[in-house]
Parts: sequence; structure tokens; C-alpha cells
Amino acid sequence: MAKYITGDVMAVRNRLKSIRHQHEMNQKEFAQYLGLSAWSYNRYEKQVIQPSLEVALAIAERLKQPVEEIFYRESSE
Repeated sequence: MAKYITGDVMAVRNRLKSIRHQHEMNQKEFAQYLGLSAWSYNRYEKQVIQPSLEVALAIAERLKQPVEEIFYRESSE
């Protein structure tokens, strides 16, 4: 995890699962909708890994939502 100027350790989290549920799709369908492999999408949704900035921006564009509504920082305090 990265340290920010304030010294706080922040984790990047996402709301992909809740957004997928709003679209009433399973993981495979949602991955295809986003143009991702099911394997990669599963790891993003479970927050095992984070997408690159390019992928995060592409997801936001496809969902027509600001990136900060999908991905956010969470303090580890």
C-alpha cells in the first residue's frame, strides 16, 4: 500500500460487486460487458488485485460513471 503525504496508509477499494448487482449480471456477463476476462474481473471484484489506471478509467467510461464513484481510498486506521 502507498503512503500519502499525510502519512496515512490508504487502500484502494471498489464498488464493482454492488454495481454488478445493479446491472443484474453474474461475474462472467459483467466481465464481458466491461470487455475484461472473467478471471481478471473476479480478482478486481474480490479486491485481490487492483486494475491499472487505464483499465479503471475504461471501466468508468463503460459504466458512464466517474471513476471515484467506482474506486475509492480507504484508511487502514
